[in-house]
Amino acid sequence: MDQFAQLFQGIANFHWQYIIMYFIGGGLIYLAIKKDYEPMLLLPIGFGAILVNLPLSSIWEYEGTPGVLQIFYNSGILTEIFPVLIFVAVGAMIDFTPLLQNPKMLFFGAAAQFGIFFTTLAALYLNTLFPSLGFDLKTAASIGIIGAADGPTSIFVASKFAKEWLGPISVAAYSYMALVPVIQPPVIRALTTKNERLIRMPYKEVKISRTVLIAFPILITIIAGIIAPISVPLVGLLMFGNLIRESSVLERLSKAAQNELANLVTLLLGITIGATMHYDKFLDVKTLLIMAMGLVAFVFDTAGGVLFAKLLNLFTKEKVNPMVGAAGISAFPMSARVIQRMAKQEDPHNFILMQAVSANVAGQLGSIVAGGMVLALVPWLLMK
Repeated sequence: MDQFAQLFQGIANFHWQYIIMYFIGGGLIYLAIKKDYEPMLLLPIGFGAILVNLPLSSIWEYEGTPGVLQIFYNSGILTEIFPVLIFVAVGAMIDFTPLLQNPKMLFFGAAAQFGIFFTTLAALYLNTLFPSLGFDLKTAASIGIIGAADGPTSIFVASKFAKEWLGPISVAAYSYMALVPVIQPPVIRALTTKNERLIRMPYKEVKISRTVLIAFPILITIIAGIIAPISVPLVGLLMFGNLIRESSVLERLSKAAQNELANLVTLLLGITIGATMHYDKFLDVKTLLIMAMGLVAFVFDTAGGVLFAKLLNLFTKEKVNPMVGAAGISAFPMSARVIQRMAKQEDPHNFILMQAVSANVAGQLGSIVAGGMVLALVPWLLMK
C-alpha cells in the first residue's frame, strides 16, 4: 500500500500554480527556439523553471537533502563563482579596440546607466507609500542594477545586498538581456525622429598598438581597485579574460574561455537561475513588482543613452546617431547588433556597427563601475 501511495505522491502534491509556471517556462523556451532570443540564456532558464515546479521539487530538495540544482545555486551563485567566471569569458570575447579608437563613447556607457539610479529612487519612493514592501536601500539598489542589463553584475550585487530576492532579480536581468531586440526598438523609435535615425557617422580607422591593448586591462584593474575595491572581483576577472585575449601568447586559453568556459558556465547558470522560479516565491506581488521595476530600469537606461546623444548633438558639429546611445547598456553584443539592424532598416547603406560596438563595450565597463559604486555607496549612506 505504501508503495502504491508513493507511486501517486506526485499527483497528491500537485498544485494548480504549477500550470502557470509551466506556461511561463514554456514561453521562455518558445522565445529561445522560435524567436531565437538568446537561446543560451532563455532555454535553460525556462526548463529550470519547469523542473523546479514539478511536484515535491526533488531536483531542488528532497526530504531535507539539497538536490542538484540547489547545490549548483549554493556553490555557484551564492558564492559568486558563476558570475565571475562568466566575466572571465566575456573579457576574453571583448575587443576594446573600437572603444580605444573612439574614447568619447565612454560617455555613452555612463549615460546609459541612468535607469539604475532612477529605479533605485523609484523603489525607495514606493516603499514610503507602501512600507509593507520592505524595499530598503539595499533592496532598492539591487532592483535598480537590473537596468544595467548585465546578469553577472545583478547577481553579484543582489548576493551582497538582497539574497532573499536574488531569484527574481537574476531572472529579470537575464530575461531582459535576452529580450533586447524586443524592448529597445520601440523605446528608441519613441525618442527619435526618422531624420535622427538616418544620421550617418563616419568611421576612421585608428591603429591601436599591442602595447596599449595589453596595458589597458591592467590599468583599468588598478584604477578600479583603488577607486572601488569592492568591484575588483568583477572588473579584475573581466580584465583578466581580456588580458588573456590580447597577450597573444595564450591562444588556447583564450579560445577555451570564449567557448568551453562560457558555454559550460552559461548552461549551469541559466538552469540554476530558472530553478529559483518556484511558484511560491515567483507568483508573488513583490516578485512581479521587482520584475516590473527591472523593466523600468532597462527602459530608462536605454532612454538615458538616446537622450544623451540628442543632447550632445545640440553642441557638436559632428552629429551622433542617437540610436548609438542606446547601445551604451551592457547587453554585449546584442544591443550593438540591434542598433545596426535598425539603422539598416532606415537606410540600407548606413553602417554604424563599429560606433554601436564602441558604446556597447563602454556599457559593459559602465555597468561594472555602476555596480561598484552601488556596492561602495550604499553601505556608506547607511552609516550616515
